[in-house]
Amino acid sequence: MNQPKGCEVTMRLRQPLEGIRVIELAQYISGPYCGLLLAGLGADVIKVEQPGVGDISRRVGPFPEDIPHPERSGLFHYLNRGKRGITLNITTNTGREVLLKLLESADVCISDLMPRQAAELKLDYDTLRKVNPRLIVASITPFGQTGPYKDYKAYAINASAIGGISLIVGQPGREPLTPPFALGHFQTGIITANAIMLALFAQKKLGLGQHIDVSEAESWAIFHTGNAVSAFVYSGRKRTRTGHRTPAPYPYTILPCKDGYISMIALRGSEWKRFLEIVGDGKVPEWYSSDPRFQDRLKAGLEYADLLDELLSPWLMSHTKGEIFARCREQHVPFLPVRNMKEVVECEHLNKRQFFDEIDLKIGRYKCPGPPVRFTRVSWQISQPAPSLSQHNYDIYCRELGYSSEEMVRMHRANII
Repeated sequence: MNQPKGCEVTMRLRQPLEGIRVIELAQYISGPYCGLLLAGLGADVIKVEQPGVGDISRRVGPFPEDIPHPERSGLFHYLNRGKRGITLNITTNTGREVLLKLLESADVCISDLMPRQAAELKLDYDTLRKVNPRLIVASITPFGQTGPYKDYKAYAINASAIGGISLIVGQPGREPLTPPFALGHFQTGIITANAIMLALFAQKKLGLGQHIDVSEAESWAIFHTGNAVSAFVYSGRKRTRTGHRTPAPYPYTILPCKDGYISMIALRGSEWKRFLEIVGDGKVPEWYSSDPRFQDRLKAGLEYADLLDELLSPWLMSHTKGEIFARCREQHVPFLPVRNMKEVVECEHLNKRQFFDEIDLKIGRYKCPGPPVRFTRVSWQISQPAPSLSQHNYDIYCRELGYSSEEMVRMHRANII
């Protein structure tokens, strides 16, 4: 059937989660990043913060000009764009009653309350589903809702350690390392957002919500240690730290060049041969072709990697990473430069794809990562900045929940909102 003129354009701009209300009872990164992903798809995400204090990320930064300010944290503004914000002390009886009233009409609640804390506040799933049987509750905690560790507090460094990833990050013979800043928190947010969307499908079909149990330690294990776990389970191999290279057919490594570093991997022999021909000005260097130690690439990677690094070093150190990247692209060799953040922000490819958005921190506009995905018939987009602390209290408490201005004043004086 032919669509009316302009209909297809309208369909392409529609956001799939329009009409879905999400209450974000979480702070820092995991829960807020989950909320951001849902907000970008059109959900009405209402962020609940502690009165007078706010989300932890307001105090983390980075801050413009390195001047801390709760309304100028780059991390907070990035994670909480497109949301409405209220303040509410859920540890008080009145605050809990207000939250339950808010949840009566909600579709989703993102919570990072520990199991014991949720039970003590009577905000556990068994209680919430009686208030709203259609409610989907996504609980994000370090170790999940069950098991002997369920009530233990932990941070990213702890979750990466117990999830097995820290043991395989770092230099051989040195202490294990934690992966870069908050990697597991962001990945947990992705896992939770995906789970929520699946639960929304089930909600539409069954008319009921459900409880989603997300463990940050397990998200580390899923994303990073799956290969290492499989190697141990099936063959008893214990993977450990290998520094700047991976035990594999050479090369699978990062090596220095004239102005930085190059990430080098050539799983196919043809790719490796083409790179050697770049190094040898059209032919494979004799130092490689005449040495029988290098003919078995796996053996070379395991036993002679240091020697090969040394032999490649003169050529690498005489070329910039831009020059190497250009030559490798011409010959279809998958070697790429290791970029710093300035180079990432200025990347021609990312800017051509309009990867970056901007956030307004009142004293200037700053770039931040934009849409994580692109669709042909729907859109992921954020049009509103992150809320200031308590910005939408009046709209939500008075206009939507029906509280009077006098009740709002009394709750404010009692430090409930």
